[in-house]
Amino acid sequence: MGEARVQVKLTNLFDWEKAEEGKLKPSRVRMVTVQGTVDTGAVRCVLPPSVVRRLGLKARRQQVVESADGRKEEVPVVSGVIFEILARDAEEDAFVLGDEVLVGQTVLERMDLLVDCRRGTVVANPAHPDQPVNKLR
Repeated sequence: MGEARVQVKLTNLFDWEKAEEGKLKPSRVRMVTVQGTVDTGAVRCVLPPSVVRRLGLKARRQQVVESADGRKEEVPVVSGVIFEILARDAEEDAFVLGDEVLVGQTVLERMDLLVDCRRGTVVANPAHPDQPVNKLR
């Protein structure tokens, strides 16, 4: 398994949609840019409560998660988060816990990004350097 630190821009999708419809000034769209950890062993994304508050998101359900050490706990889940890394983006739900942004495999796959474990960096898939390409099979 690999891990890398990366700059992640997080945007409130609901604000963005309102701005697109002309119902909200673009300058009012809530977004934050943070350093996040990309962990190839993590399937889903995690946001700390402080980031969720800054984005103005509300939990829409609770879900049980299992930590690497085997502990299970029920945590809030927020919807409507746009993750942007290396000028590629994807909408994703996120678990709310901890104190750092964790980017999981599902969002990386949607953006067609890879972790270069040797260098500890995130890179565009060399097979698709100009834009993400997703397989549907």
